[in-house]
Amino acid sequence: MKTRWLLPTLLLCGWLLAQPAAAADPAPEPVPWSELGDQERRILEPFRERWAQLPAERQHRLLRGAERWQHMTPEQRRKVRQRLKRWQSLSPAQKAKLRERHRRFMSLPPAQRERLRKRYQWFRRLPPERRRALREKWRNMTPEQRRHFRERRLHKRP
Repeated sequence: MKTRWLLPTLLLCGWLLAQPAAAADPAPEPVPWSELGDQERRILEPFRERWAQLPAERQHRLLRGAERWQHMTPEQRRKVRQRLKRWQSLSPAQKAKLRERHRRFMSLPPAQRERLRKRYQWFRRLPPERRRALREKWRNMTPEQRRHFRERRLHKRP
């Protein structure tokens, strides 16, 4: 297997595995390797030997990921590679914690998820020293203070 495709493929796999399956879709049919386009085969090369053994649903998720990869800009691909590298450096416990946070986030109502996304974007736009100060303030709060803070935030926004 060529190592230059390993990173994009692992990235696609990790990201795709975190995505919820579409419950309303009928069971997909397997896709023979020979029916893949040249670009798809190039991106999914690490899966070639075991492609026929993959469940059809996984094949389709990988194909959707390959489609997204093809349309990414070089900068987007660079960022994805960075995230994959960071993910690979995490311990199994850290990965499990992140998976659980993602599961909890996805179980929230869409409006609440959107609010959280906006707050996160707001936070990321703050100067680094302000973000550090806010993190420190949060770390120094007691569990009761954190609970009170969360409740206040929920009541401020409908």
